[in-house]
Amino acid sequence: MVNYKLAEGEKKFAEIIWEREPLPSSELVKICEKEMNWKKSTTYTVLKKLCERGIFQNENAVVSAKMSREEFYGGQSRKYVEDVFSGSLPRFLTAFCGGRKLSAEEVEEMEKWIDEYREERSEGGMRG
Repeated sequence: MVNYKLAEGEKKFAEIIWEREPLPSSELVKICEKEMNWKKSTTYTVLKKLCERGIFQNENAVVSAKMSREEFYGGQSRKYVEDVFSGSLPRFLTAFCGGRKLSAEEVEEMEKWIDEYREERSEGGMRG
């Protein structure tokens, strides 16, 4: 199971990779030195850590994502809803909206998503 928590430095590092992948690890070192003031050893230590967590890979000195930005942050969101709202999406949405009015576009988008989910379930598929 992936740990969906990233420290601030790890988050910036991950964004660098997602924005430029695939990229040679030597180029990643140069970018991190310039943008984050990191030494080569720091870059490789953080890269190794995030590779071990299943987010990135470093094969033949080329760094790429094993998990897209959307997959990572989607998993982070699901973990948050599970931990804080006992997995209840309606409870999360109630808290998230916090009494503010949803726009017609937001309501329409949510209704469309719910309709698509219902169709998938009725066809025997499940949205993960």
